Amino acid sequence: MTDPEPRILDLGFARLDLGREHRQGLPEVVYGPGKTAEQIAAIVTALMANNTGPVLATRVAPDVAEAVLAQVAGGHYQPESRLLCWRPASGRDFGVAVVAAGTSDRPVAAEAAAVAAAIGLRVSAVHDVGVAGLDRILQVRDQLSAQDAVIVVAGMEGALASVVGGLVHCPVIAVPTSTGYGAALEGVTALLAMLTSCAAGITVVNIDSGFGAAMAAHRLARVLEDRR
Repeated sequence: MTDPEPRILDLGFARLDLGREHRQGLPEVVYGPGKTAEQIAAIVTALMANNTGPVLATRVAPDVAEAVLAQVAGGHYQPESRLLCWRPASGRDFGVAVVAAGTSDRPVAAEAAAVAAAIGLRVSAVHDVGVAGLDRILQVRDQLSAQDAVIVVAGMEGALASVVGGLVHCPVIAVPTSTGYGAALEGVTALLAMLTSCAAGITVVNIDSGFGAAMAAHRLARVLEDRR
């Protein structure tokens, strides 16, 4: 969908894409690292004034989040996911399960789950079901099969994405994480394993990008919503 009048708001230090909500169903999302609390607050204020949907800031450190919330009322901060959110959405008819292979993958899974919930998707979380104990993922097979999409978060060799991809019929979005010992190469091994999975059709996002996985689920949900 093309924005009939592309709208850019120049704040001096940032140029906001105000037309993104019209094109993609969500306002522009703020990436927190590298920005001051004052800059995040100014961007959030402008987005809230010029859009109607959820306003999110990702990867925000706790001290920065506290400073932003002191300047922009009505927001909520989730420390585990490091997500700041204003005007969370609800009631979208699209279910997504966020599956984490191990406890060390939990922060990335938390980001995926928090973003997906903030944009209104129905989220369920499944933790610590890595392939070293295969019965764990088999125990939740029916739960995963009932979803509209599954986000799989895994480090080490990234094998969980292939296992889930072979068990369910719905779209699988794989997130490689930087967890693992030396040859895991800070997530590169899991990334390459997921990209070369023999379970056909898996979508793979960037290393540690829980946010990217949630946005992929949003795009799937958006297509279904437009068709309805």
